[in-house]
Amino acid sequence: MVLTPSQILGRARTWVDAGVPYSMGKRWRDGYRQDCSGFVSMAWGLGSNQWTGSLPEYGERIHSSELMPGDILLYHNHANPIHGSHVVIFGGWADSSHSRYIAYEQTKPRARIRTIPYPYWSNSSQYVPYRYRYVRDGSVPDPGGSDISDTSDDSDDSDGSNGNRPGGGEYPGSASFGPGAFNDHITQLGSMLMRSGGRPYYRSGPGPRWGEADRRAVVAFQRAQGWSGEEADGIPGPGTWRLLLHGGGRDARAGGGTGSRSADTPAPPYPGAARFRPGQSGDAVLALGRQLVAKGFDKHYDEGPGPAWGEADRRAVEAFQRAQGWSGDDADGYPGPETWRRLFS
Repeated sequence: MVLTPSQILGRARTWVDAGVPYSMGKRWRDGYRQDCSGFVSMAWGLGSNQWTGSLPEYGERIHSSELMPGDILLYHNHANPIHGSHVVIFGGWADSSHSRYIAYEQTKPRARIRTIPYPYWSNSSQYVPYRYRYVRDGSVPDPGGSDISDTSDDSDDSDGSNGNRPGGGEYPGSASFGPGAFNDHITQLGSMLMRSGGRPYYRSGPGPRWGEADRRAVVAFQRAQGWSGEEADGIPGPGTWRLLLHGGGRDARAGGGTGSRSADTPAPPYPGAARFRPGQSGDAVLALGRQLVAKGFDKHYDEGPGPAWGEADRRAVEAFQRAQGWSGDDADGYPGPETWRRLFS
């Protein structure tokens, strides 16, 4: 199947919008296996379920400087190929230094789009970029450094091609928003956000290209409604759209749209290392887990964080620490004072 980069990302987005749960044994209604390599097989339109050991046959190895949306970053672990390998779809660079990128990823608990360190949090020296052999030219608008976390359940399965007119009242579908999107619905969204407290996020007014200003303004509006985690991911779903369209809900507050705590809200006091050890349970562990999820480090939680310290917490903390550029004892998965401060800042 010959595809453009936009078509590859569009196919990947269908799983994100549908919230396809991760499973190595199940197949989605399109016939593709619900794991990372099945996700790429679907996005590349391979017609069959490949695995990390066979995906290179359908791609051409490229240099990291050549990466463009629709390419993949593949880690095939020969020692443990089933449980030690992973592959993600490259959605575009998230910063000018090319240290972070937008990843379309199928991992626990479900398909998502998020910004992650290049090339990945772990096994970073083992990831290899590949380009689909049958990709053809087709421009993808620059994502503008959008910091995307998981798309939420505050969405639908619409692909945005249902004939909705920009400026109308009907929700155009989540595919109209996010990295690579370029349409009049984004301009309408920005105008509604500016009327609802989002003006500080726009330097020159809203436009049709999705960018960081749109994402931050949406997050600020969602958090103003008291939403958090996946409900405040910066992608407008039907609920967000409805409130903005009809002037309902509370206005966004400047400084509240980054997914971080407000600058005038101090981080809670560090409760001490002893709170985060096997067998420990309490509010500090729950608060830690919730903040990790809010920051996008939720991969290791199958059912969400809880008050009992567990391996999922430790691995999530380790991922956060490695994202700071730390290693060794500084990234052991146990939060010290500096980890706590950065996590809650």
